[in-house]
Amino acid sequence: QVQLVESGGRLVQAGGSLSLSCAASGRTFSRSAMGWFRQAPGKEREFVAAISWSGGITYYADSVKGRFTISRNNAKNTLYLQMTSLRPEDTAVYYCAAHTVLGGSSSIYDQSPEYDDWGQGTQVTVSS
Repeated sequence: QVQLVESGGRLVQAGGSLSLSCAASGRTFSRSAMGWFRQAPGKEREFVAAISWSGGITYYADSVKGRFTISRNNAKNTLYLQMTSLRPEDTAVYYCAAHTVLGGSSSIYDQSPEYDDWGQGTQVTVSS
């Protein structure tokens, strides 16, 4: 099991940049595929980005490709999401999530049910 705490969310103007962090505790972070999801008011939670346990494989939703970058530092038990060229439609609560992989698999996941552990979320608001 991994305990996750997101931080870094705030109000930012459109076109600006923001970096989110997700601090993990527990023994399995380095063996976990990780993901970022977001949920806007009145909408379903949606996939944003995912990264393999080693960081060697990443995957993005089309809506953020080229603007967001997911990364991780296993030595620091931390997941990151660097967001640039932010738009009002990026406004949402952002969640990080962990999926403990078996056998060193480099799989990544873009569906919420595939993740075992979730953080409490951090609010990102982009003003126009």
